[in-house]
Amino acid sequence: MDIRVFKNGGLLAHASALHSLYVEAFCAPPWNEDEEKAIEFLGRLVGNVRRPGFTAALAFAETQAVGFATAWTTAAPFPTDRCYPQAAAGLGAQRAVEWLCGAREIDELAVHPDAHGTGLAAALLHAVTADAPEGRSWLLTSARSPRAVSFYRRQGWVQATHPATEGEGIVVFLGPHHPARALAPLPL
Repeated sequence: MDIRVFKNGGLLAHASALHSLYVEAFCAPPWNEDEEKAIEFLGRLVGNVRRPGFTAALAFAETQAVGFATAWTTAAPFPTDRCYPQAAAGLGAQRAVEWLCGAREIDELAVHPDAHGTGLAAALLHAVTADAPEGRSWLLTSARSPRAVSFYRRQGWVQATHPATEGEGIVVFLGPHHPARALAPLPL
């Protein structure tokens, strides 16, 4: 596998491959997103490549794109769009600011189904977090995906929020080198 790291809009030259990978990764269960969400992702990406700290990794098997990850530095004050309010509610407003603002935020991680189980997702995750400020990285995922939750745990990420027992909502994870990981509450 060849993993290329992008720190700017050069990633947009691969928009078609990113779209295809997004569809392959997220239009199936448990995500069940549709084509419209893949198009929205590409629309957001045009702005995201200009965010402070933007970092992306795109993996190729020969000439075929087989996975990607995107990340950036979380802004201060803590954002209030998308799923950020759920993250702040789970952590508490003060922890959200202290732990997440200024940290490397992983936005998307997608791997083609044919590359599952190859270590590619772990390599992409490492590629976008290797130079995280002071080792501070974080992400959120859906509690509806026990596979994703289990994957991040195996990679040494610490679950910092614990959703309802029905498995609803989002889960915030702190990266393996995040200084607040020891402060994350344990599940009940």
